[in-house]
Amino acid sequence: MTACIDLCLAMVEEDLGVDAARMIAKKMVVYHRRSGGQSQFSALLELEPKTDRIQKALSYAKQNLKKELSVDDLADAANLSRRQFTRAFKTETGQSPAKAVETLRVEAARSMIEEGNHSLDVVARENGFSDPERMRRAFIRAFGQPPQAIKRAAKLDAAA
Repeated sequence: MTACIDLCLAMVEEDLGVDAARMIAKKMVVYHRRSGGQSQFSALLELEPKTDRIQKALSYAKQNLKKELSVDDLADAANLSRRQFTRAFKTETGQSPAKAVETLRVEAARSMIEEGNHSLDVVARENGFSDPERMRRAFIRAFGQPPQAIKRAAKLDAAA
């Protein structure tokens, strides 16, 4: 299925231009152009919470990525005890709260890299990574490549 989306975006880009293809990809919550071997990825689509409480915690996390987000902060946002929250979160999303926050941070950082001309230090700081090295390791876990590779690909996209 993702190959079909990639093909359609390439056709839109050829017919209507790169800006139209990027806008459509953004609305579809997919990459405009994936590097080889990289799967389509959207943190919120991947997590798919089933209850409003867990959705509320994820929304809180997404709006506060710059802050240090603890399980207690997320549990408060969900109006649950820490223990209830941790158990419900894992059941509904299949991930720990810490892993989900990292996933949201990585996705926001990737988007910031692709859409802007910010240094990786700024991107790391704005998305709650304590330092660029921690962000680099998270990118490798999530995308199989460091943020520098994504930044290079975004520059190539912009030049094309």
